[in-house]
Amino acid sequence: MKYTILPLLASLPTLSAWSQQRPNVLLIVADDLGYGDVSAYGSTTISTPNIDRLAHGGVCFTNGHAASATSTPSRYGLLTGIYPWRRKTNILPGDAPLIIGEEQFTLARLFQNAGYRTGAIGKWHLGIGRGKIDWNHTIKPGPNEIGFDYSCILPATVDRVPCVYVENGNVVGLDPDDPIEVNYKKNFEGQPTGATHPELMTKVTPSHGHNNTVINGIPRIGFMRGGKSALWNDEEMAGYLVGKVTDFIEQQPQGQPFFLYYGLHEPHVPRIPNAKFVGSTSMGSRGDVIVEADWCVGEVIHKLEEKGLLENTIVIFTSDNGPVLDDGYKDQAAELVGDHDMNGGYRGGKYSLYEAGTRVPFFVYWQGHIRPVVSDALVAQQDLLASFAHMLHHPLPEGLDSEDHLSTFLGKSKKGRKGMVVEAVGRLAYRTRDYALLPAYKGAKRSITGNEMGIVDTLSLFDLRSDKMQETNIIHSKRKLARQMQDALEKEQTK
Repeated sequence: MKYTILPLLASLPTLSAWSQQRPNVLLIVADDLGYGDVSAYGSTTISTPNIDRLAHGGVCFTNGHAASATSTPSRYGLLTGIYPWRRKTNILPGDAPLIIGEEQFTLARLFQNAGYRTGAIGKWHLGIGRGKIDWNHTIKPGPNEIGFDYSCILPATVDRVPCVYVENGNVVGLDPDDPIEVNYKKNFEGQPTGATHPELMTKVTPSHGHNNTVINGIPRIGFMRGGKSALWNDEEMAGYLVGKVTDFIEQQPQGQPFFLYYGLHEPHVPRIPNAKFVGSTSMGSRGDVIVEADWCVGEVIHKLEEKGLLENTIVIFTSDNGPVLDDGYKDQAAELVGDHDMNGGYRGGKYSLYEAGTRVPFFVYWQGHIRPVVSDALVAQQDLLASFAHMLHHPLPEGLDSEDHLSTFLGKSKKGRKGMVVEAVGRLAYRTRDYALLPAYKGAKRSITGNEMGIVDTLSLFDLRSDKMQETNIIHSKRKLARQMQDALEKEQTK
């Protein structure tokens, strides 16, 4: 494999401090959190003081993007530095094989090679094993085989079976006399489901799909039998996972830096907050679990302070894609949204090629090293790989889509990407700092959740500076720019 040696960034004073003690890196990725869901961007309907602390104390990006408007592709791009559409990634079921090759270079492997202790805790959704998983024995490959020294993950999403934690390849708390069986094609004989036994759905009912095996009073996607002692408790999930994060920090050997990927499960459905957060907003369970997620961030920051590590830890907070209200359960998210604008003034959301599909909260915080700044630089999550490789003076394999923007992430520059491809459910668009080009798309205007899927009629160009809602197609007055952007998109597709 060929490598490109990255130049040193001697001009950054923060790196002189790093040369004496390498900074820890904590990457927090929320699940379906919208640009307007955090109060750092001006929302007055939900208060997120702990997340806001990162935004107001570091680099607050107003033009930061996920690689995709859905979870699995987005996380693939983040960890590999490769556009997910190049690998035709899609939303995975809970028993899908690992989609990152064991030989691939990853963000975790970068830090591991540099002598960091690496960990992955929380939402995963990148597959595990090689297919036909035996959940009753050690499952490989998984996070540990692609660069993580430690892992404790949700295999897929909270609404999919199996509803268990997998720690270093092993299901936590499994009784060998009660083995787990999982099937995404057919149910097990005699096993009740939400469709056949609606009385079992005591906490939430489905709006579409989500009517298979019922666990903890919640109907899920897919069928599961056994593993009773290993089943997670939805109400306690936030505390369990943040406890694993603080334990990881607590157990860190003195003098050894760490890289930790922390996948929050909020505010993905089913939204089941702990009792202490129920009613903390006027927006029902969706608002309450956002407050719960903010508490989780606060717990981790407090642990870093307690251990004297905050000034030597780069904290990145972002979301895997844009927001969604009704995504399979009747939890009244749409009915109770009120004046809350989860999109932050932009159009679309999860599954959508419109701006709110991939423009997400994006903050980089390093106490004592980064001056607070609001940056409108165009940056993407997949750029973290090349940027940290620069910081660590580590070579990179060829063929990545990741770009080095370390100076921008550290608040020393406001120069970002010239352009990038964004993806939503297999469809592609092209973005520059100020403009979005959306190709014509034949199909449904809206997903089953109600989110806009993309343009149907014609190739469209939008000026996002003056048209956040992407209502005015300016392609006829900007033909040259549209052609340049279309050429750039086609060039990327032929690489």
